[in-house]
Amino acid sequence: MRIKHIAFISVAAAMLMFTGCPDQRDNRLVVWTFTNEIRDMIEMFDAEAAIGMEIDFSLTPSDQFPARLDPALRVGRRVAPDVFALESAFVRRYIESGLLLDLTELYEEVRGRVLRYPIEIATHNGRVYGMSWQATPGAMFFRRSLALQYLGTDDPAEVQEMFANWDLFLETAQRLNDASDGRVVVVSAVDELGFPFYASRSRPWVVDGQLYIDPVLIDYMRIARTLRDNGLDGRATQWSEGWFAGMNDALRDGAGNLVPVFAYFLPTWGLHYQLVPRGTDTYGDWAMIQGPAFWFWGGTWLAAYGDTRHPEAAKDLIRLFTTNEDNLYRWATERGDFLNNMAVVNRIKDDFAMPFLGGQNHYAAFAEKALHIDGSIIQGTDQAIQELFLEAVNQYVQDTATMEQALDTFRTQVNALLQF
Repeated sequence: MRIKHIAFISVAAAMLMFTGCPDQRDNRLVVWTFTNEIRDMIEMFDAEAAIGMEIDFSLTPSDQFPARLDPALRVGRRVAPDVFALESAFVRRYIESGLLLDLTELYEEVRGRVLRYPIEIATHNGRVYGMSWQATPGAMFFRRSLALQYLGTDDPAEVQEMFANWDLFLETAQRLNDASDGRVVVVSAVDELGFPFYASRSRPWVVDGQLYIDPVLIDYMRIARTLRDNGLDGRATQWSEGWFAGMNDALRDGAGNLVPVFAYFLPTWGLHYQLVPRGTDTYGDWAMIQGPAFWFWGGTWLAAYGDTRHPEAAKDLIRLFTTNEDNLYRWATERGDFLNNMAVVNRIKDDFAMPFLGGQNHYAAFAEKALHIDGSIIQGTDQAIQELFLEAVNQYVQDTATMEQALDTFRTQVNALLQF
């Protein structure tokens, strides 16, 4: 099998490449992505043979991907890819764009066997424009040794009762800190609580063309400030060196004192790609609970350009990766990825035990969590708004602005950005 890898090229170069060569793509399906997973699927499932076409595969880093994709879609089929991956941070913007191929028939083939929220995110005006093979529910991962020492148990069911809502979360965080003489913090960074709160909203960010700040987001600001004022967080920033250090029991304060971190809020991929590789010295000392909210973070959808030369081949490729249950079973069992297809999840979920989590069956736990996630309020402007809101949260937490001042600045920024 041959996969032709195209390095990153500018849109202008791409236009020159295909101008005057209208037949150049007749026997090739052009696939753009930001994740190696698509390349691995092409190889694992022998996709060229399955769809009867050569595949031109191109990988672009996710932070550069929209800047490459947007102008290509505007130019049209001579430059636009036939099939492309979409990340949760920007998927909804493309779903709402009117530029994608209708994939509703693919969804109908698996209706009743797939999770609700990935389809909700990919649906616009009653039609489905993206399909995903995976789901990315979030969870709260806690240190068993700290729970046993300061809470009296490391049983996930019993610990979950102590963190079942945000009031209990604060109460137990204070209990941990008091029992450890001020050493143990419940989280290393307050900004990692963002996605659990965003998922708890009852209404979206934009309602009737105006910014709407759900009351639960005010709760987020208050809880984050309470954690900081009472010394219950590690004062780190998510994705910083300190945030990662806490995973391996190596976070230190400004005086050089060790700061044990009790828990991390992470999605499925956060467990495998962040916590496990960085928790070498804490291996086996973790467990997983739901925590105070049902939420998700991340995920990859596959979509196709609406005016692709190869609509049937594009659908066949997306079907191969997202609805073929034999392929999904192989992918999950070989890669450990959590699936969107519950028929396959139920087939394999009872066979998992993860030594990193003290033998806990994380797959079955994620399967339960995923059923409760609501994707209906996700909008194309979420990423931009949430980045600005996090700035407001940090201003309030760091006491550089009152809550009212931080929110006023946030409203002004959003109104200017979206021209409300």
